Amino acid sequence: MRICLFLAFVLLTGIPLPAQQTQKPPLHAKNWMAITGKPLAATAGALTFQKGGNAVDAACAMLAATCTMWDVLSWGGETQVLLYNPKTKKVIAINAMGVAPTGATPEFFKSKGYQFPPEYGALAATTPGTPGGICYMLAEYGTLSLKEILAPAMQLAAGYPMEAQTANSIERGKARIKEWPYSKKVFLTHPGEKREAPEAGEIFIQQDLLNTLTKMVEAEQAALRQKKSRKQAIMAAYDRFYKGDIAREFVRGCQEQGGLITMEDLARWKPIEEEPLSVNYKGIDVYKMQQWTQGPVLLQALNILENTDLKSMGYNSTAYIHTLYQAMNLSFADRDFYYGDPYFPPQEPMKGLLSKDYARQRAALINPLMNGALTGPGDPYPFEGKVNPYSALMQFRGFTTDSSKRNFMPAHDNGTAAADPGYMDRLWRGTTSVEAADKEGWVVSITPSGGWIPACIAGNTGVGMSQRMQSFVLDSTLNPFNVVAPGKRPRVTLTPSMALKDGKPYLSFAVQGGDTQDQNLLQFFLNMVEFGMTVQQATEAANINSNQLWLSLGGTKTDDRKPRPGSILLHDTIPEKVRNELKKMGYTLSFDDRTSGPINAIYFDWKHGSFWGGSSNHGEDYGIGW
Repeated sequence: MRICLFLAFVLLTGIPLPAQQTQKPPLHAKNWMAITGKPLAATAGALTFQKGGNAVDAACAMLAATCTMWDVLSWGGETQVLLYNPKTKKVIAINAMGVAPTGATPEFFKSKGYQFPPEYGALAATTPGTPGGICYMLAEYGTLSLKEILAPAMQLAAGYPMEAQTANSIERGKARIKEWPYSKKVFLTHPGEKREAPEAGEIFIQQDLLNTLTKMVEAEQAALRQKKSRKQAIMAAYDRFYKGDIAREFVRGCQEQGGLITMEDLARWKPIEEEPLSVNYKGIDVYKMQQWTQGPVLLQALNILENTDLKSMGYNSTAYIHTLYQAMNLSFADRDFYYGDPYFPPQEPMKGLLSKDYARQRAALINPLMNGALTGPGDPYPFEGKVNPYSALMQFRGFTTDSSKRNFMPAHDNGTAAADPGYMDRLWRGTTSVEAADKEGWVVSITPSGGWIPACIAGNTGVGMSQRMQSFVLDSTLNPFNVVAPGKRPRVTLTPSMALKDGKPYLSFAVQGGDTQDQNLLQFFLNMVEFGMTVQQATEAANINSNQLWLSLGGTKTDDRKPRPGSILLHDTIPEKVRNELKKMGYTLSFDDRTSGPINAIYFDWKHGSFWGGSSNHGEDYGIGW
């Protein structure tokens, strides 16, 4: 009812729907599609398809290539996968997120003066997940050998012409890179000169990384000569990375630079195949990773928005922007308090959080006239038939779980400062995406990350260590489910997406951009489903970003992370009338011509038996289809 009143209150003036013309053309294909964060890495996917590989093989090859090219990640980072298996007609999830090492406790980090684990260096590292994720995915669902899918990455490690984006990122981060001897050796190819980083177009050689990848292939090939199966041979390469000489050098290099990772940490870690979480939005089943990612926040937002008529509001009208922002606020408030590693107690209340009844209760809290600057987490436990065990903690923080009252944010969390450059960097930081599909029906969506520049390289492995420890909290009053502990996974921002319609693949989509990922993916999805955009139009369309959430990355102090109620990033094209109406509703506005990380997506056109590929019009993301 309040939403309906709001529609009567606000003149529904927005920006027009994008014209048919897009800055980048859509991709069309009937046999396969490969899209990722670098043109050369997309080519690695195409080469793999040309070898006869399926979409899983191609996705593994693209992931390996992006790691090698430092596309805001490295080989020591983490991998999150949604995979559609046409044989079972089911979506599965592969959890290849590293874990906190031995000794990583709140007491340890607090003793060093941290309010969150550090952003950089060996102490920021979880155990590597990507090598194991590639090996598991390839062994279980691919068709080619590790040698074949690593071939493009190994050629890149032997020397490739570096693009300006990465070269300039190295130069900007060189002061920190000089703190780490193995990083300095790899990245600063012109030591002592004014520009110490590689130049754009310079052939960048990574001999240590090439040696590491070669050792993995040697382990696989030796196992094959011993008549081991394809799967056993791939896992022999896995074992050499996590238990053999690669592991020993990784641990030595990590500990030499002050890190905590042990041989036992590497040997104990394993990727996990999981059931994804999903909701149905107007007949479309949308799938996300479990609550150790932020993925369910998109599902919660869809459940809330299902109670409104978004289409009648108009794309990026005042009503639409306000409603979208409020739905995201409610969902992110739950994320910030309730999400964490499901393999550690306490158990997250996901059944309640994804309940349609809970979503209706949350939707009723939306103020039709003003931003809900004091929005806090709700109480999903009654929707599981339970009593909230954290009621006292929420009262201590100043939250209320009484649905008859307004949820609110405690005074010490409140602030209305406009987004500054450092804050925006932390909001957008990290990640790339990989999308692949083939005519046999295999579909893969990956959001890998970790080990971005400036990366601390572990010894002579050439492998940059993850920086994902910073996504833990040290204080249970912030989130009792995400307190750091050895062997535990941090609650990460990384969030691939997949949607099925009538039991068949409909969309596979992902984006880079830290805490903005599910904000932008939500809008991409609505752009297609509610506003009829093509997949390329939807990737390029103007989005909004909310800063009313706790940041997952960057800064070691609470003030660096806390929410900024009402702070909103709008596209430059938003009309003056909409801007003025939003200001009157309590919003603090900022503007940019870029309001989304690079979105990559594949749309399945069952009417014509083809794929549509979309890749947004900024950044280096690129796709190839056939």
